[in-house]
Amino acid sequence: MDEQLNHAPCGYLTMSEQGNILSINQTLLKALDHNVDQLIGQNFNLILSVPARIFYQLYFFPLMHAKGLVEEMYITLEAKNGEEIPFLINAVKTNRNNRTLFECALIPIPQRSEYENELLMAKKDAESALLAMNKVNEELKIALKRLKMKRDLLLQLNEQNQKFKIETENELELARKIQETLLSDPISNEHLEIEAYYKACKNLSGDIYGFYQIDQHQYGIILLDVMGHGLSSALITMSLHSLFHRLISRGVHANIIMKELDNHLHTLFLQNEEAHHYCTAIYLLVNTQKHEIEYINAGHPPALWQDCNGEQMELFATAPPLGTFEGIQYKTKTFTYTKGGRLLLYTDGVADPLGSNHLYSLLAENPSADLYNIKERIIESLLHEENIYHKNDDQCFILVNLK
Repeated sequence: MDEQLNHAPCGYLTMSEQGNILSINQTLLKALDHNVDQLIGQNFNLILSVPARIFYQLYFFPLMHAKGLVEEMYITLEAKNGEEIPFLINAVKTNRNNRTLFECALIPIPQRSEYENELLMAKKDAESALLAMNKVNEELKIALKRLKMKRDLLLQLNEQNQKFKIETENELELARKIQETLLSDPISNEHLEIEAYYKACKNLSGDIYGFYQIDQHQYGIILLDVMGHGLSSALITMSLHSLFHRLISRGVHANIIMKELDNHLHTLFLQNEEAHHYCTAIYLLVNTQKHEIEYINAGHPPALWQDCNGEQMELFATAPPLGTFEGIQYKTKTFTYTKGGRLLLYTDGVADPLGSNHLYSLLAENPSADLYNIKERIIESLLHEENIYHKNDDQCFILVNLK
C-alpha cells in the first residue's frame, strides 16, 4: 500500500465482492487496535458491531452491488477491546486486474461531548480572566480566542449532527414504508376473510405478519413478535419476513417453516451471543376443503378459536420461542372446524393493555358482526387504554372468518 495512503488521516481498506478484507491502512488498524495479519482475508463482519452487521447486509451490500457507490453512510466498527467506534463510510466499486473491489474510506466522527466540555472550560477561563483583568489581560485574550474556536467547532458539529439527524429520520421513514409494504393485504373470498391491524410503538416495529393463499384450498397465516422495539428488532423482522414469505408461498410444511426460522435466528447471532434476540411466533395452515387447521405456537400468546356455536378454544404454545434453544423439534397440532368459526391472533402489545379475557368477550359478544367492525372495536379499546397503560409496545392482531 502507498505510504501516504497507509498513514492517511482517515481509515482505508479494500474488500472483495464477498466482503473479505484485502488491504487495510495503519490508521484504521491503530484505531481498532488490530494487526494487519489478524484482519487480512477476514470478512468485514469481523470488525462490525452487531447492529452494524445487519445494516451492512441490508443496505451497504445491496447499494454497492446495485449502484457501485455509497456516500456518508453511518456505520459502527468494533475495536479489539470491544469498544464501538462510529465512522462515516464512503465506498466505490472498482475493477483492478480483472477483479472487482470495494474501496472504502472511513472517517471517525468526533464526539460532541468533548467539544462541549472544552467549551465550558474555555468559558470558565474567560470568567476568571474578567475578575482579574489588569493582571491576566493577555490570558483573557487567549481564552476568548479559544472560546471562539470551540464555539465555531461546536457550530460545525451541530450542523453535522442536524444533517445526520435529518438523513437518519429520512432513512427511518423509508425503512418504515418498506416494512409496511411487506404486510399482506386483506383477503376476502368464498372460503374465508382475513383482516389485520399493525401499529409500531416507534418508527419501526418488531411485529410482523403475513397470510398467503398457497393453492385453491390452503392458506398460510403467520404472526411474529421479535424481542425489543425499534431499528434492531425491525431489521430482524424484515430478515425473517423474506424467509417465511418464500417458505409459506411454496407450501413448505409448518414444522419445517418454524425450524428454518429458528435456525436463521441462531445463525444471525452466531458470533455474538450477547446480542442474541429471540422471537415468539404462531403459524396456522388452514385447509378450507378438509375444514382443518394445523398450527404451531412457538412461545406466542395463545390464539383464540371460536366455533359457529360460540365455543372458544385457546391455541396454546407448543414449543419455546424461536432462537432460544438449538435442536428444538417443532410438532404441529391439528383440529377440524365447521363453517362460521373465527380466529383471533395477537401480540403482547394487544394482550397486555386489554387482557385476553376482554378480547375473548369482545369476540363472543359479537358473533354476527363483520370482521371490520370487530377490528374497529379492538382498536377503540386499545386507544382507550393508551393513556393509562404504562408500557409502550408494538401492536398487531389478525382476525379470520371461516365461511
